[in-house]
Amino acid sequence: MLDWWRGAGVDCAFADTPQRWLQEPAAPAAPAAAAAPSPRQIPPAPAAAPERPRIGGDPAGWPQDLAAFRRWWVEDPALDPAAGHGPAPRVPPRGEAGAALMVLVPMPEEQDTATLLSGPQGRLVAAMARAMDLAPAALYLASALPRPVTLPDWRALAADGLGAVLRHHLALAAPQRILVLGRDILPLVEHDPAQAPPAIHRLEVGGRQVPVLASYAPGHLIDHARLRAGLWRQWLDFTDDG
Repeated sequence: MLDWWRGAGVDCAFADTPQRWLQEPAAPAAPAAAAAPSPRQIPPAPAAAPERPRIGGDPAGWPQDLAAFRRWWVEDPALDPAAGHGPAPRVPPRGEAGAALMVLVPMPEEQDTATLLSGPQGRLVAAMARAMDLAPAALYLASALPRPVTLPDWRALAADGLGAVLRHHLALAAPQRILVLGRDILPLVEHDPAQAPPAIHRLEVGGRQVPVLASYAPGHLIDHARLRAGLWRQWLDFTDDG
């Protein structure tokens, strides 16, 4: 059959079905599908800062007599905000409850080991006591911190509860008068430190109103005779008004 058509000169096949002569170019191959964009990475919320431990721990466990307080002051880890700040030991207060005058300083002296205020600051306080006609037994010496600290953050210490511990200490010591040597530590014993109290005022201690005289830290008094003279004038007013 095909040979007959070739002999007749037909060398092409024809069909009635229309054909597309000009074929449209094939669409280029789609590139490999790009990875679907990942959802926006939202950084996780920072973890809440751990709650800072309260200095002294639970007040329900605080000692209720002065002898126990002295042991607690040098032994309880929760009472030492300066742990790790150096090799200096914690130093207990000294004196008896009901003393005529409690002298409160920011911290022990660097050379103190077993005895608080055993260096130049202690000699200053002893000289002041002699001028005030107070025997050594009439003094109760205490510090706001149990060991020396370089540049303490008093605001943070107050927020962490040091003031409550100090007020508890004052209540146990029950002094007749208080001399605060260090204006930075005065807010620790004030219930409302929004405004600085005057140099001479009264403070509620264990349900009693106790006269308080506030002055500069011992180191400043040692370095400046003018400050010592000013403190002496304030002391005369303090004792006259007391």
